[in-house]
Amino acid sequence: MALMRIVHYPEPVLLTVGKPVGDGEFGADLERTVADMFDTMRDAGGVGLAAPQVGLSQRFFVMDVAKEGQPDPQVFINPEIMSVEGEQIGDEGCLSFPGLYQSVKRDMRVIVRAQDVKGELIERDLTDLAARCVLHETDHCDGIVFLDRMTALKRELAKRKIKHLQKTGKWE
Repeated sequence: MALMRIVHYPEPVLLTVGKPVGDGEFGADLERTVADMFDTMRDAGGVGLAAPQVGLSQRFFVMDVAKEGQPDPQVFINPEIMSVEGEQIGDEGCLSFPGLYQSVKRDMRVIVRAQDVKGELIERDLTDLAARCVLHETDHCDGIVFLDRMTALKRELAKRKIKHLQKTGKWE
């Protein structure tokens, strides 16, 4: 198990659109990176982790939103949101924003198309927490952080909290 360093906001890589994973990039190195990301995500207590969060400006993420208590690890490379519907509002956290949780509005259902770790095309129809996770992690691939999904007031309060945590040394 090789844990990776999770970068924290406002690292520039978090605010940059990741580049697509090219056909020549699939293989043992990518599989090792994905495995390390799963280990890092689980060690940090998360359910999703995007490549930009570990300093890689690329379009892929891992997630494991357990189904009925059973692990359900999934990899989405070059994700593309095909359709969304419904609405859910709930607390959301982010490993790149340690200790910060805010209420965020997301779509209830998402259909996402991507590639798996072997480069095969996949399509998933997800709801609830899995949909929230896919949307959150795809945002990371697009250089969007969950602060951008908050109301202006909540965003300002969150930024103040981050500044306080930075001053007290509780934010890297």
